[in-house]
Amino acid sequence: MINARFHAYCAVIDKLKHKARYIDPWNPYEIAMQFCMEKLSNRLVADGQRDRLTHVLFEARGREEDRQLELEFRRVAANDKRWGWRAVDFTRAPLEPLFVPKSANLAGHQLTDLIARPLALRAVRPEQPNRAYDIVANRIWDLKVFP
Repeated sequence: MINARFHAYCAVIDKLKHKARYIDPWNPYEIAMQFCMEKLSNRLVADGQRDRLTHVLFEARGREEDRQLELEFRRVAANDKRWGWRAVDFTRAPLEPLFVPKSANLAGHQLTDLIARPLALRAVRPEQPNRAYDIVANRIWDLKVFP
């Protein structure tokens, strides 16, 4: 991990706080996906990738769950899903979902697995020592904790 070359845009949704704060809460996975898509889209435009297709990798979870996530992804990517005060134009840098099973053993899946828990622990218990987070902290270009 120390020598791996990557950077990440991450979102942590505190499900208990989210459910307690909102009467009819949105799906936390969809919220996290939108946050990350916003950061990715803005970065692609900033890096001169406007109008170039970028594939967004998802771990395949099953036909129905993948179908629902893909539908939501496509709504966001087509600017059909607007909420919050920020309105990112996702059509500037087109995004396409790609669902890959865990058994494919992709490096992207492995990196995600290695940073997900340390990030979640950092968000929920920021005062607790977290050596795993310390190793990847400089690679996290944005971490959104919601709510």
